Amino acid sequence: MKKHTIFWWNLENLFDVETSPDRPDWLQKRLKNELKGWSQQVLQKKINNLVSVMQRINDGKGPDILGVCEVENENVMQRLMQTLKAAVNRNYVVRHHDTADARGIDIAFIYDAAMYQDDGQLFSHHVMKRNATRELLQINLTTRDHHELIVIGNHWPSRSGGQYESEPFRIMVAETLGYWIDRIVEIKGKNIAVVLMGDFNDEPFNRSIKDYLKASHAKPVVLNSISNRVHNLMYDFYGGKQGTYVYGNAIHVLDQFIVSRGIASLSALYPFKVDGVDIVAFPEMEKGRYHAPVKFGRPSKKGTRDGYNEQGFSDHFPIVLTLKEAEEAHP
Repeated sequence: MKKHTIFWWNLENLFDVETSPDRPDWLQKRLKNELKGWSQQVLQKKINNLVSVMQRINDGKGPDILGVCEVENENVMQRLMQTLKAAVNRNYVVRHHDTADARGIDIAFIYDAAMYQDDGQLFSHHVMKRNATRELLQINLTTRDHHELIVIGNHWPSRSGGQYESEPFRIMVAETLGYWIDRIVEIKGKNIAVVLMGDFNDEPFNRSIKDYLKASHAKPVVLNSISNRVHNLMYDFYGGKQGTYVYGNAIHVLDQFIVSRGIASLSALYPFKVDGVDIVAFPEMEKGRYHAPVKFGRPSKKGTRDGYNEQGFSDHFPIVLTLKEAEEAHP
């Protein structure tokens, strides 16, 4: 069995430098105050901190596939990729898509080209409120043993304005993603392996995920359903001492891996199986009795709760999924 290590992280405002020539005028005006002091040195320090975590997983080899959100542009992703590549000596490539998000934050992927090929296509969708916000991003990979693996990054609309007031927007995304899965299965067949990963801004038991995406923690429900239900791998983390995000004294599991029936099944006809899933929280990444993430913050927020902490990382913890892959293709 071959193994695949998939790593997801909301990187919290990984912006390009204050005077980036790649930033459109409208975004420069919007972010002007937020970006004060965001220099080449500050950006590289944050990237170095993030990579210091990424390089320690997978027995020191780093992730095979890395999905992230809250990155500004491809330039930032290339810098992240080059720093990670230098740390673990792998042949990484970047797949990124600019969105119309009002704060210019995107989803992107990095993967090891020695292990996968992609088909050159990117499928993206953003949710409209009054303005565009957040997105879904899909890439289609093929392993060296010729098995297809579809990965879809998610950054669902935030809870800003209230959990229940903002819930309809996350339900809209869940409905859209459910339709995507139906179409993927229709085109690729019921055995297709799909990994959904992301910051869903809802818990595994919330309506958007449970009722509209149709993600269940119960594997028999997924396998025996006549519809294309998906298996939520993060449900067991809820109610524990370690979540992926902490707000006040509440521990949340907002970052999740959710997989298709083609991964959840134990049948030999399905080449991928789940080998493990976890929240990554090394001691230097957390603080306090609620195990809150140590944030990097921004120079413009110095002296505030979100002020610059050069030892910090992000306001979310990353999560990691390991898949086993059969080495021989099945009919």
